[in-house]
Amino acid sequence: MKREARDTPKSVTLGFEDDCVTLPINAILPLRALGKSAKSSRKYRQIVASIAQIGIVEPPVVVRNPDESATWLLLDGHLRIEALKDAGEQEVECLVSTDDEAFTYNRQVSRLAPIQEHKMIRKAIERGVPEEKIALALDLNMSSIRRKVRLLDGICEEAVGILKDKPATGAVFDALRKMKTMRQIEAAELLVNANNYSVAYVNAILAGTPQAQLVESSKPKKVKGITPEAMARMEQELARLQEGIASIQDTYGEDHLHLTVIKGYVGKLLGNARVVRYLAQNHPEFLGEFQTITEITPAEAADAE
Repeated sequence: MKREARDTPKSVTLGFEDDCVTLPINAILPLRALGKSAKSSRKYRQIVASIAQIGIVEPPVVVRNPDESATWLLLDGHLRIEALKDAGEQEVECLVSTDDEAFTYNRQVSRLAPIQEHKMIRKAIERGVPEEKIALALDLNMSSIRRKVRLLDGICEEAVGILKDKPATGAVFDALRKMKTMRQIEAAELLVNANNYSVAYVNAILAGTPQAQLVESSKPKKVKGITPEAMARMEQELARLQEGIASIQDTYGEDHLHLTVIKGYVGKLLGNARVVRYLAQNHPEFLGEFQTITEITPAEAADAE
């Protein structure tokens, strides 16, 4: 499913670089030491067995060392690296994180997004690794592996690009698969802009999708618990929401700059005792508003926009 090239929205920030890199294991520096019992744990034995059978399926995550040396900081995959060392391996293929805040790296963030997991599994299969061995290595059943392999069937390249590092589950792609190409892209942008990848939200987007933008446009749209009248209202509301988001995106950066400048200027005014005294005596309502402006936090400023 292809269409003319379209840029990925500027709001999408990738968590990993597009391509894996092959690195010398001795150039990868762990950020923490393994516990004394780590190598005797069941998990470590499973990793060793998995590497021996099928190699690395989920690559370690690294970030470039900020000291500009030829070394890399290991963010995730400490047991995998140790197992590779014990196996006598010299190199490993790694994912490169775009998060340079290495010491505050969050394990939840480092977790492979579903699309990245799909690509890793497909890559292992292309290398000739049987699905059964992949399922055993990842501690998943066969049906789960097959669902992950088919994750992107019927999904356009642009939507994949938008969601490539997002926590969009299989249920999200099941909903997107029912939409035509342009609507898939719009829906993916709505998910990212709202930072909401829940099944309920994507089903609401599906319910608000005009019939003509569905793959089965001739088949009456049915969403459990939603009447045709409610779906019609949702379509209208969603269309207005998309227009609003588009208009905000066009001016967001400039508006944020203006708010920052205004806040700084008002703060300087209120730093002058004579100005504060004059406002308190003659325009107390303005003084209260100005004080509120100076107390706005970055998060509140974003909400105000």
